[in-house]
Amino acid sequence: MLVYDRWGSLGRPVVLLHGLLFDRTMWWPVAAELASARCTVIAPDLPGHGQSPPRDACRLDAVAAELARLVDRLGLHRAPVVVGHAGAARLATTFAAGYATQAVVTLDVPPAGATAPADLIAAAHLDRVPEVFRCYARPRREPALLDPYASWLGRPTTRRNQPALAGGARSGPARPDRPFAPLSDPAGLAAHLRELL
Repeated sequence: MLVYDRWGSLGRPVVLLHGLLFDRTMWWPVAAELASARCTVIAPDLPGHGQSPPRDACRLDAVAAELARLVDRLGLHRAPVVVGHAGAARLATTFAAGYATQAVVTLDVPPAGATAPADLIAAAHLDRVPEVFRCYARPRREPALLDPYASWLGRPTTRRNQPALAGGARSGPARPDRPFAPLSDPAGLAAHLRELL
């Protein structure tokens, strides 16, 4: 079971997936900007992160299926906009390959070979996060946290290995010029996501 925060109950779902080592609180500033009558924002903790219990293994397809069940259980019947940050970018594209999706946005995809906590934290560019938002960007540094996610870290998500999206869904990066956009520019990212609704 994934623990999640929800803002709103109407409109198109927007599912915000935090990067590995972080938790759902990194999305709070974006959710505060984005929540409206036009959308319902969902920010889950991935297994072993935040308040979601850990697992021995986290296959991409299994976690994507769990996200689909969450959207369905919440009665959100429109295809969601799915946003994957850093290591969760592959989860976002895996979700889009198997389930109806309005759009997919990937942010701060870690470079190939970034498999250790120090690598992922360095790739996150936390130094670019304004001081006022740093309390939302507190990564965990335990290497064992990444063990269930080994298959996620094998290759980066690129335009070449992103799935084709059915139903005219749009995909691609948002604000690539702003590292850690969820916290370096939450209002700008929220505005970009509103355009995808």
